[in-house]
Amino acid sequence: MKTVIRKTLACSALMLAGVLAIGQAAAQHNGPLLAAIHGDHRSDLNKARDVYRSPYDTLTFFGIEPHHTVIEAWPGGGWYTEILAPYLKENGKLIAATYDRSDNPEQGWMTGSNAAFARLIDSNTELYGDIEISQQLTQSQSAIAPAGTVDAIVDFRNAHNWLGMGADNVVMAWHAALKPGGVVGIVDHRWPADQAAIPGNGYIHEQQLIDLMTAHGFTLAGRSEINANPNDPKDHPNGVWMLPPNLRGLDDETRARNIRIGESDRMTLKFIKN
Repeated sequence: MKTVIRKTLACSALMLAGVLAIGQAAAQHNGPLLAAIHGDHRSDLNKARDVYRSPYDTLTFFGIEPHHTVIEAWPGGGWYTEILAPYLKENGKLIAATYDRSDNPEQGWMTGSNAAFARLIDSNTELYGDIEISQQLTQSQSAIAPAGTVDAIVDFRNAHNWLGMGADNVVMAWHAALKPGGVVGIVDHRWPADQAAIPGNGYIHEQQLIDLMTAHGFTLAGRSEINANPNDPKDHPNGVWMLPPNLRGLDDETRARNIRIGESDRMTLKFIKN
């Protein structure tokens, strides 16, 4: 009888430990990052893209903490900004490294993109806090932050552009801004390693980025399949922009097909400054 009681108590203890472990794991997911991702300030349209962009897992993989100083390179329409800014507002800092802000920018469209981003952050200063605005040049050197002051730099779906615009300048600016051991996290459209790249289709080889980063004083610390999409056939005549969210230049049949495919297959790479 005593043996049965001891076994019952042992089983109960194991069950309780399991419940506590589940509760603790859930509690770990109820932090500031999850609150920012599920905040009411994000539109239903933007939240619907979480399934393809996995913001919680991606930022966790990069090791972004709420007390960090983080640079978001070329934030574009601010999809990640509306997560990062409230997440870092209280104890950290977000620096938005926008496009060339001069009167004669590197590309004419950059002025309009910068203006649209400014409207976004000005629309809710209480939510976004004091985002610091910098600029990331490609055709010349630029100081995107005081040297050695940044914990992490994140770059989402920009590398396929800047690789052909002045990649060395971009990566050297990142290296200068980061603290020793600082992180660069890159997500971009992935082209198959065994196929020759097709210029202008928006996809790039992982190894091209890895070689560039390691040549400029970074070590590849990890890669993840968080943002992979094995359903992406990468056979789009007009490039990756034929997939969501752009769905550019499609007839009804191809549009329906590409919506079923979803957003592109993407690499997720984490680098550490040597």
